[in-house]
Amino acid sequence: MEVNPSPFSKKTRLSLGNNKSLGKNNFSSGKNLEKWCGVKKAVVPIAGLATRFLPLSKVLPKELWPLVDKPMIQYTLEELKASKVFEVIFVISPEKKPVLAYFKKDEKIKRILKERKKTEFLTEIKKLEEICQGMKFSFVFQKKPLGDGHAVLQAEKKMKGEPCLVLYPDDIVKSKIPCAKKLIQIFKKYKRPVMAVSKIERRKIPFYGIIGGKKIEMRIYKVEKILEKPSIEMAPSNLAIIGKRIITPEVFYYLKKVKFRKRGEIGLTETLAQMVKNKKEILAHEIDGEWLECGNKNLWLKSNFYLSIKDPLYGKELKRFIKEKKLL
Repeated sequence: MEVNPSPFSKKTRLSLGNNKSLGKNNFSSGKNLEKWCGVKKAVVPIAGLATRFLPLSKVLPKELWPLVDKPMIQYTLEELKASKVFEVIFVISPEKKPVLAYFKKDEKIKRILKERKKTEFLTEIKKLEEICQGMKFSFVFQKKPLGDGHAVLQAEKKMKGEPCLVLYPDDIVKSKIPCAKKLIQIFKKYKRPVMAVSKIERRKIPFYGIIGGKKIEMRIYKVEKILEKPSIEMAPSNLAIIGKRIITPEVFYYLKKVKFRKRGEIGLTETLAQMVKNKKEILAHEIDGEWLECGNKNLWLKSNFYLSIKDPLYGKELKRFIKEKKLL
């Protein structure tokens, strides 16, 4: 990867808004960029079929699979709240309504727990309610599984011309500063779409979207190439794309124009790749933390094990159990 340790120069910053290739659809004008002082909304696509989790995913949405003692979707909500993003738009299919039900108050359960003096469990219910307090939830439907790009496109009207986060619940980043918050900090400075990336082992490259680009700041790259699942030889780096991004209205414009993939889907990564080919400025942030994946059963088991061992409530007992049973 070509590396340039110096940040954007003043000249470079000014040139970012000068691309007029879209004509009247030029979302990169300085006037539009300056009005974006932050990111207030998040799109969470959960309409996928979760075929890698079959047969259980037929009855239990993947997003409700537990990591330690809470579902993966809750990690996403906690990250958003810690990043001061309080409006969440879920993109769902009719089968995913149980995910929304998880966050609804259940006065009946609370009453029963109070009557039976189950204080410990009542406390857990209240913790979930505290996470949801102050959050605004809405949803849009993706009627057919036509890819994550198509899913995000369904939420365009809810954005009202604003930038937004796009977070996938099966990608979790454990870091001192929430990944979403870091992306917002970068966006506030550069006013450009930005995606999270992480270095991976070279042998894993053919299974991920990979970026190549120039380093402009510590852990920040100006993206010059995006390849979906390239060979090791063709990969421009070992920086893999994580399912955490900030997109702008211009990305929605491209999502409408991009061609369907061979599988009949619209991919967000491929759309961003097309934008890079068209000389649109997109940034990447190399995370400073642990990337935990839950995209298939094997990855989910590893992430669950990792978080459980490190959990302050359950970790000590699990380590004792492993030692006792001589499992390692």
